[in-house]
Amino acid sequence: MSEPQTSISQPSHDEFAALLEESLTGAALQEGSVVKGTVVSIEKDVAIIDVGLKTEGRVPLKEFGVPGAPSTLVEGDEVDVYLERVENAAGEAVLSREKARREESWVRLEEKYKNNEKVEGQIFNRVKGGFTVDLDGAVAFLPGSQVDIRPIRDVGPLMNSPQPFQILKMDRRRGNIVVSRRSVLEESRAEKRGEIVARLKEGEVVDGVVKNITDYGAFIDLGGIDGLLHVTDMAWRRVNHPSEIVNVGDTVKVQIIRINPDTQRISLGIKQLEADPWEGIAAKYPVDARFKGTVTNITDYGAFVELEPGVEGLIHVSEMSWTKKNIHPGKIISTSQEVEVQVLEVDPDKRRISLGLKQTQENPWVAFAAAYQPGTEIEGQIRNITEFGLFVGLDGGIDGMVHLSDLDWSKSGEEALKDYKKGDTVKAVVLEADSEKERISLGIKQLAADPFEGAASSDKLGKGARVTCEVTAVKDNGIEAKLLDHDLTTFIRRSDLSRDRSEQRPDRFGVGEKFDAVVTQVDQKTRKISASIKALEIAEEKEAVAQYGSTDSGASLGDILGAALNKAKDADEEPAEADAAADAEEAPKAKAASKAKTKRAAKAAADSESADEASAEE
Repeated sequence: MSEPQTSISQPSHDEFAALLEESLTGAALQEGSVVKGTVVSIEKDVAIIDVGLKTEGRVPLKEFGVPGAPSTLVEGDEVDVYLERVENAAGEAVLSREKARREESWVRLEEKYKNNEKVEGQIFNRVKGGFTVDLDGAVAFLPGSQVDIRPIRDVGPLMNSPQPFQILKMDRRRGNIVVSRRSVLEESRAEKRGEIVARLKEGEVVDGVVKNITDYGAFIDLGGIDGLLHVTDMAWRRVNHPSEIVNVGDTVKVQIIRINPDTQRISLGIKQLEADPWEGIAAKYPVDARFKGTVTNITDYGAFVELEPGVEGLIHVSEMSWTKKNIHPGKIISTSQEVEVQVLEVDPDKRRISLGLKQTQENPWVAFAAAYQPGTEIEGQIRNITEFGLFVGLDGGIDGMVHLSDLDWSKSGEEALKDYKKGDTVKAVVLEADSEKERISLGIKQLAADPFEGAASSDKLGKGARVTCEVTAVKDNGIEAKLLDHDLTTFIRRSDLSRDRSEQRPDRFGVGEKFDAVVTQVDQKTRKISASIKALEIAEEKEAVAQYGSTDSGASLGDILGAALNKAKDADEEPAEADAAADAEEAPKAKAASKAKTKRAAKAAADSESADEASAEE
């Protein structure tokens, strides 16, 4: 009985080695690792797999197949499975073929990602923002923008079919893989484009199929490579949209205009296959010649007119109407309207033709200048009033301007402008009509003679002439007065109001008071007349001295006054034959007049000594 116990408690060397090997073998099967197993049996849709544990594990058959294909697993097959748990609540090992494949795929994909190699996978599901791809067990994300070179609406043909992909990003810790199908296609297309571009030459005419149409042109498939047929290269005439020339699916003959070797972009053209209508354009459309055309397009700055297919000219807005300025061209002409135009300029190099519409119509400025010579009297309605004059409507829809200076002879322009309002009908005289500058000058004051010219040219208003004036305004520095006989105005300065300094006060005059003065200056340029009361007094004194003598001739002041009194007395005496009653009635008046003249003569004699001073001062 004691020997068995001794053998158990003290095992031999061989028994200990066997126990150790058995212990190490069990430790190798650890949870979370990939282990090899053998298919023991297949029950319905589950495979029973023995991995060397106390119990077998059960794995669904769908994990052994690929999406869209049935499983080919049979009994006895040896497979790699992922050991999730050694034993679950049912006493079975928890195994997974999918996770095993994923672990294997990650190792393989990381190697390909490092070497920038392509991988093969299948798109099997649609998710937000893209699709999921099975990379032989590992699930990757395919963004919608990376499915194809151009956006595609139907991805059905690509589902569950093997496709090449390029790994863009891998994160093993997060289990994230991002792949792209577009980069594979671009690389393949680049290789193919390079071969095709090498065969094509500029100027070559080839056939292509319209693949896509945009607002700016159409993409033509040249057999594996696309070329752009721009809308401006579709026809010599104006093309509003490419669909006017081509449709998707049409086979067209195009010419290769340009090939960019760096970007491998190909520019195509159809109009280059036809004759250029601009050749010899200057001889076909000479300047000043008139043609008919159709309005094809209207812009803010003018309108385009098609003279023939492929040849268009521009009518600038300034060449549309003689009278309508700053107006949108659409208010003068309309699209598709047939108009007659005149060629103004032709530039074959820039392929431009300048046209004029108003030149085909009568020029109202020329017609007015021919019908109304300067000096002709016209009548029109005031269309506008500005700070510098009036605009009067004339025949032909044109305007003439009356400047401020041509409104009135005597009033200032600003003052005369207040007498007019918009809509009034006025008469005026044509002063100048310039058809080239499109300017007509009118005058209203010219309807009457210039009072200044008439007065200045007469002997009555020369320098030294005596005039009768009426006070119109009293100011601090003088008085304004009107010349009664000449309908002119003058301004008398304070110093010219009297010879006596004490009388040089403007306030001693009242508005409406009349007085006599002497014209001292007539200025033709400034149209001003200067008058003086002081000069009149000095002139009267000199006249009295010259008539009755002077102190220089030996006559005393009393002699001069006596002679003046005697002459005044003789002038006041009536003939003896006059009626006595009349003498009695006129005697007081004559006596009063005699006394006034006597006083005036006495004053003149008394001031004779200072006459020279007054002259010097003047």
